[in-house]
Amino acid sequence: MTSLIGLLGGTFDPIHLGHLRMAEELGEALGCHEVRFIPSGTPPHRAPPKASAEQRCAWVATAIADNPRFVLDTREVSQRDPGYMIETLTAIRAEVGEAQPLALFLGADAALELHTWHRWREIFDLAHIAIATRPGSTLTPSDAELAIELQQRAVRSPAALAQAPAGSLLPCQITALDISASAIRAACADGRSIRYLLPDAVLSRLFTNNPYR
Repeated sequence: MTSLIGLLGGTFDPIHLGHLRMAEELGEALGCHEVRFIPSGTPPHRAPPKASAEQRCAWVATAIADNPRFVLDTREVSQRDPGYMIETLTAIRAEVGEAQPLALFLGADAALELHTWHRWREIFDLAHIAIATRPGSTLTPSDAELAIELQQRAVRSPAALAQAPAGSLLPCQITALDISASAIRAACADGRSIRYLLPDAVLSRLFTNNPYR
């Protein structure tokens, strides 16, 4: 049985403890030997990030430096055009081979919007999806086709993901941390404290050159 590689994409504008805890808990639950953080360059689903790609990559590198399981993947920030997850997964699959199990980490909100992603059905041909859920929450998509996919692909055991390279979906309950990058940006703009919302090392770098003022 081959251990998984976890994949966590996002703008990380900025990276915070919610991102890190999600990656830690999902990586541990799934037995991942590696979790890749993939900062987006030009995200197609939202406004451009406030911080530059260089700043965001530096913050991620600082945040994950002391965790041997975590790896920074900069492939999306190096491209000029909007980056789509299907393209990133295709490139990663070509690098790791057909047999390596991959698991795309998604928060529940992102998972419920999966049907709006570019070529979203093809994602299951390239990776599993692990959805981080909060205690007491349920996954109830408004899109009928997505609801069918989630129901048909759902598995109950993390071990099931290691038995195939792609194609399944696993909801995983994680610690509920109500931290958002948008709230951090707003606090920075207003001059309010963001201490204890992100790692101290990232906090120090952010205030050296704060793009949210």
